[in-house]
Amino acid sequence: MQARRARRLLSRAAKIAVDASPLIQGTAAATAAWVIADQVVGHAEPFFAPIAAVIALNAPLGERGLNALRLLLGVVAGIAAGELCTFALGGGTETLALATFTAMAAARALGGARVTIAQAAVGAILTVAVADGQAGTERFVDALIGAGVALVFSQVLFSPEPVALLRRAEAAALAEMAGGLELTAQSLARDDAELGEEALNRLRGLRDRLAELGRTRQVSERVARRSAVWRSQRAPVVRERENAGHLDLLGGSCLLLTRMAAAARAERDRLAPPVRALARALDELAKEPGDRRTRQRAADHALEVARRLDDPGVEGGSLSAGATFGVRMVAADIMVFAGADPDHVEAAVRESAHQLAVPDPPPAPRLPFEARRWLPRRWPLSGGRDPTE
Repeated sequence: MQARRARRLLSRAAKIAVDASPLIQGTAAATAAWVIADQVVGHAEPFFAPIAAVIALNAPLGERGLNALRLLLGVVAGIAAGELCTFALGGGTETLALATFTAMAAARALGGARVTIAQAAVGAILTVAVADGQAGTERFVDALIGAGVALVFSQVLFSPEPVALLRRAEAAALAEMAGGLELTAQSLARDDAELGEEALNRLRGLRDRLAELGRTRQVSERVARRSAVWRSQRAPVVRERENAGHLDLLGGSCLLLTRMAAAARAERDRLAPPVRALARALDELAKEPGDRRTRQRAADHALEVARRLDDPGVEGGSLSAGATFGVRMVAADIMVFAGADPDHVEAAVRESAHQLAVPDPPPAPRLPFEARRWLPRRWPLSGGRDPTE
């Protein structure tokens, strides 16, 4: 009970830390933009610089750099519209209305996103409202400062490691599958239909995790393609994205096995052990999906489960064709996700002498630009371990 409570507290603390990270980054970026505009450039009221920094960073991962460029496009359109309308009509409500409409229309015509259209309107309103002849230039410089700070934060200082992003999403999906199969094994061992229904509901809810994984696959590709510091990671990201795609099939196999288990009450005693073994293999994978030894162990356990289905010496007799098919599907999908070639998986299941080797997964370095090349091989303060590993 205490161990479970400790895990729950650690999970909650980790979630709080993840949620607080973008807030801290936004605060730091706004402060840096204000200091640069106030102390370095010398603007009297540089409020637009921190506003631009916060708005540029207020986007999902993989979109923040593009968001900064969209913001700049909107500011340019807004300032240009505001200056032109002020020059032609002077100040006043009519000028404000015309400048705002013109800026938004121009941003929309340029194919601008919502943030571009909104910033065009803001730029026009501020330019007309201040209307001191220098306002447009100062606001544009402030926008450049804010967007520049946001680009440094999003593309260099706090650019997320794309392979690690994928691994976290994979771990969450694998944990859900492991939990669903463990509930299935418990329902079989206890002959508890309610637990079986709970397992089905949990695995049906897996589609949300898989949808999140799908979004993360897109984000990781954008980060590797657009971020200056992770361009060297494009090849590993492609490999890991393809690997993560196998989880859709694995999730469907787990749901199918759970449904078959609900209908196979007569052989529940024989079906519970292999289902529990597969749940443990998935749970082990969820803890370290990027570790080759972990993947190898999970593949070995899944292979052992698949082979034992045809073992005539197993106590209690063999399973029905449907249950055997369901267990083998999950076992095969675990091995494929671990990195094994599908053709080798089939051969390994058929031939007991055939070994299944899992290749090294794509690397996920913690430092960009292959910085480990210039770091010491051993770090005394970390117990002799290279922190980039």
